Amino acid sequence: MRIPIMVGAAALLIGIGGGSAFAAGDGGGGSTNASTECKGGKVYSEQMKKCVDPEESRLDDDSLYEAGRAFAHAGRYGDAITVLSTIAANGDPRVLNYLGYSHRKQGRIAVGLGYYEEALLLNPDFTLAREYMGEAYLQLGDVASARAQLREIANRCGTGCAEYLELERQIDDHLKQI
Repeated sequence: MRIPIMVGAAALLIGIGGGSAFAAGDGGGGSTNASTECKGGKVYSEQMKKCVDPEESRLDDDSLYEAGRAFAHAGRYGDAITVLSTIAANGDPRVLNYLGYSHRKQGRIAVGLGYYEEALLLNPDFTLAREYMGEAYLQLGDVASARAQLREIANRCGTGCAEYLELERQIDDHLKQI
């Protein structure tokens, strides 16, 4: 899995782990210097100078998305679900994708697949959701469906894009294990 360290407004507003925030497939580079570690799905509100529930944070949807994504890639899936669920009804495929990712990583693969499908209904060209969907299919042992997602990714961004290369690697690794 690609995990470049990201910098963003939301990353500066949340405290996770040792103060780092992680992204995959759609982040930048650099590191954060978050000084507050929030727990229980709370986010740090610079305006309020404390950890608060996402609904109280006064952060915009993009900042909440970034916070949820950072929680997901830091392995704090429950916190990611808490934050992302506050904005899921807005129908942002990115949010639905990371809800799927977080549920899948917690072992709720069918729930994750449902979120990926919803994200892809809104944006069929969302290759990161297709990659994660392919990984979910591999978790279920469904190599044919994973390969179908690999073909869909190739149709949308070619065989050299990061999502194609990662899912191809995951399929190869899966086949070596069986």
